[in-house]
Amino acid sequence: MSFLTRDATVASPGFNRWLVPPAAIAVHMCIGQVYGFSVFKKPLARTLGITVPISGDWSEADVGVAYSIALALLGLSAAFFGKWVERSGPRKTMLASMLCFCSGLILTSLAVRWHQLWLLYAGYGLIGGIGLGLGYIAPVSTLMKWFPDRPGMATGMAIMGFGGGALIGGPLAEVLMERFATATSVGASEALLVMAGLYTVSMLFGAWIVRVPPPGWKPAGWVPTERVSKLVTTAHVAVDTAWKTPQFWMLWVVLCMNVSAGIGILGQASPMIQDMFKVTPAAAAGYVGLLSLCNLGGRFFWSSMSDIIGRKGIYCIYFILGAALYATVPWIQSQGSVTLFVFATGLILSMYGGGFATIPAYLRDLFGSHQVGAIHGRLITAWSVAAILGPQLMDRLSVANKKTMPPEQAYNSIFQLMVGLLVVGLISNLLVRPVDDKYHLAENAHS
Repeated sequence: MSFLTRDATVASPGFNRWLVPPAAIAVHMCIGQVYGFSVFKKPLARTLGITVPISGDWSEADVGVAYSIALALLGLSAAFFGKWVERSGPRKTMLASMLCFCSGLILTSLAVRWHQLWLLYAGYGLIGGIGLGLGYIAPVSTLMKWFPDRPGMATGMAIMGFGGGALIGGPLAEVLMERFATATSVGASEALLVMAGLYTVSMLFGAWIVRVPPPGWKPAGWVPTERVSKLVTTAHVAVDTAWKTPQFWMLWVVLCMNVSAGIGILGQASPMIQDMFKVTPAAAAGYVGLLSLCNLGGRFFWSSMSDIIGRKGIYCIYFILGAALYATVPWIQSQGSVTLFVFATGLILSMYGGGFATIPAYLRDLFGSHQVGAIHGRLITAWSVAAILGPQLMDRLSVANKKTMPPEQAYNSIFQLMVGLLVVGLISNLLVRPVDDKYHLAENAHS
């Protein structure tokens, strides 16, 4: 078991830091499957009826609860295990993530086979969600230590794999369900088992190659600069102290609003575009994959841009442009333009992903790098709240609206609500100020 300790993952002299991003992506591309969960919604809502839902089948809203539980547990487990992740190192954490996430997929397969809703929630939601949290923060913290010269780009690399999970997971699930579908099965149970096996191999690969830098390591030729702006500190704040600062809670609201306004689309993407534009399930699965690609690309592009523009400025762009795009979606739907809809929602999702990738660097700017992984873990509780708020608003309001209006118009009022959430996030971001010196650790206290 010594192979799993943090000491065993310390890089030897001459180790190439560019080998670490593939390790991060190997894990994040797997757990990012959660973003492709919407392709399972309609099949799981007809596991008894097979071709159409019948009495006794789960509703799409019931199935969507598993998605919310998983993302809620992501944030809660990241906050609870944050210090343990820093102590144990990425290899042990990635292995624990694999065990939880892949066993969660296996239990989900059994839940479908036995038609037990509680097992779906326990497997995909509870156990799988813990795997999400562990697998999410370990690569982020590790890559930030390897790339102190480009923190925005580093967090983009760490997190873009998570955003791209549905790019593989969505179409893969669709193909597998079609392959295994029979007169008595929608193919979801078998598809989940195959995905669990494939993800196990990928996550073990990431855990095997990951390394952490030795104490005092710096990139060749890089010299830490003095403070370059009021919002970028050279001091450090401990995780238990950062929790008590107003800046932490301002960023908590920033992340919560940004996630709430984007995650609902991801969770409902496949049924939404089918309802709004009458596309086929296969085309809807392609749309899910395209959103994943936008999510992935935005995480790297926007977070890299934040190294130039600054974290506060880039979040202003996310909120202002995102609100403007959401406000235009009802008009786009009325015109029946699938192309414009895909473009607008794709750009929204790129900034949603960018917000995830930028927040660790924002935390590093304000609180220093000493315990930024643990601080990030606690901030992700905002994701836990958003994981319930965003998808449930989308699921419940769309179901209620379909009772009083055509399905293609059921989402328009929800898009308008998302504009309001983004405005709240913008205000919170504008209120962010430098952390007061009284919260800083004493000189060398972090070493």
